Amino acid sequence: MSDQKPGYLDTPQGRRIAYHRTDGAGPGIVFLGGFMSDMEGTKAVHMQAAAIARGRAFLRLDYSGHGASSGAFEDGCISDWVADAVAAIEAHTEGPQILIGSSMGGWIALLIARMMPQWLAGLVTIAAAPDFTEDSMWAGMNEIERAKLMRQGRIFMPSDYDAPYTITRNLIEDGRKNLVLRDKLELPFPVRFLQGTADKDVDRSVALSLLDHAKGPDMRLTLVAGADHRFSTPDCLDLIEAALDEVTAQAAG
Repeated sequence: MSDQKPGYLDTPQGRRIAYHRTDGAGPGIVFLGGFMSDMEGTKAVHMQAAAIARGRAFLRLDYSGHGASSGAFEDGCISDWVADAVAAIEAHTEGPQILIGSSMGGWIALLIARMMPQWLAGLVTIAAAPDFTEDSMWAGMNEIERAKLMRQGRIFMPSDYDAPYTITRNLIEDGRKNLVLRDKLELPFPVRFLQGTADKDVDRSVALSLLDHAKGPDMRLTLVAGADHRFSTPDCLDLIEAALDEVTAQAAG
């Protein structure tokens, strides 16, 4: 599947978004990736195979500035990436979808759920990182770094995965417009949160805060001892599939 060429969608904002879509029954499945990740990652490709095995429609995409989509990463922000996901869902899905959100994709999925709950049949998050621009990035900076960011418009932060991240003032300020842990968050559909205890990027306290803060009739959090932020070992991938099957069964019931 990853050898196939992606399709491209031109959004109302003038961005060109790469995606992979396979046909199948509903409710369809949409995979939303993380910060600086792309749709060719292990979890995204694995979940497409899982969807195909279940005869289910599936969509994965690259936000602008990510993967094969247009734009520079440092020009983007949460609002842009939510708009990219919404455009792809509007164009390439039918009926309510089950969103699978990984890391930042979990935050984006929660924003879509808040904006358009009727679009969701269910939600699975993997190391969801709601509000991370404020609670992790900004909170983790010292006064010198904050002042430099506000003055110069960007700073560089080290990464365990790749080259240093470019953190922009726009990313931080836009993130404050999209916080989900400060206001009411209704999730009126089956929800499964997955979180590793060895995650160095998103602490388990974030998952607990999300579970405590959100309101819904069917929410469960699974903590996996020793799992890291990638959450892509065979056992972790099996857990994602199991969570998807649980949500599907509950949504159908």
